[in-house]
Amino acid sequence: MPSGQRAQWKGFLKFGEVSCGVALYTAASTSERITFNTINKATGNRVNRIFIDSETEDPVPKEAQTKGFEIENGQYIIIDPEEISAAIPESNKTLEIEAFIPCSDVDDVYFDKPYYLTPDKMGGDAFVALRDAMKKSMVAAIARTVLFRRMRTVLIRPHGKGLIASTLNYDYEVRSSEKAFEEMPKLKIKGEMLDLAKHIVSTKKGEFDPATFDDRYEAALADLVKAKLEGKSLPKPKKVQVSKPNDLLAALRESAGLMKAAADKPKRTAANANTGGRQRAARGAAAKSATSKAAPQRKAS
Repeated sequence: MPSGQRAQWKGFLKFGEVSCGVALYTAASTSERITFNTINKATGNRVNRIFIDSETEDPVPKEAQTKGFEIENGQYIIIDPEEISAAIPESNKTLEIEAFIPCSDVDDVYFDKPYYLTPDKMGGDAFVALRDAMKKSMVAAIARTVLFRRMRTVLIRPHGKGLIASTLNYDYEVRSSEKAFEEMPKLKIKGEMLDLAKHIVSTKKGEFDPATFDDRYEAALADLVKAKLEGKSLPKPKKVQVSKPNDLLAALRESAGLMKAAADKPKRTAANANTGGRQRAARGAAAKSATSKAAPQRKAS
């Protein structure tokens, strides 16, 4: 069990006649983002949300509220919350694997939300046997169960020491790519233009490292909150000058030239590299300090 983290779901993972206790933990969360409350400017007090009748504009207390499905404009079928609860499929708390498939068979557009899947106390041997067998066979598993009051299809894949279970969007929830791209022009790029584009791609090859991606919006909010706490004003950002190349080929030629010049530059000395590393560490520490000072006011009023 991950330290300090609460399981979102506990049950059993079943494959064939083998089953083991498992738990799901949230793999991605937005809880650390800075959030704001809505405030009354005149009083400085927090504003509360009140539901009102769309026609009479009278407040409607919670006990007088129910659910409705709109069949025509302004006409609804009334459905009580108890009826909705009765329609929810019963959960047997079992993730039953229905099939093993090649990992590449599922289009990324179907991925919904990832969860870490870990063994829950007993059944570690069965869990590890499944994980290693899937790794060796280079397959993922399709399973179904009731999660969070809905029947969900889940894709399970080996991930580090455990498994990762991603809920999948249903087919009716995924919009057609054909419709999205139906107005794409039918063009065929070749010759120098294609060669230049390929050259730019080759000079910009790298590796995926999420630690290098900065959430600039979140950092800007942290700086804003810190400045407000200290009674300071933030410097106005410089306007970005957008270049307007005459044509695509000229822009590609310019980009390819810049890429080649960057590639021909001599590598930094070890001393310079270390200096750069120290500067990056200092900037990181400063950003962390700003964020931690702003943390008590994360839900800013």
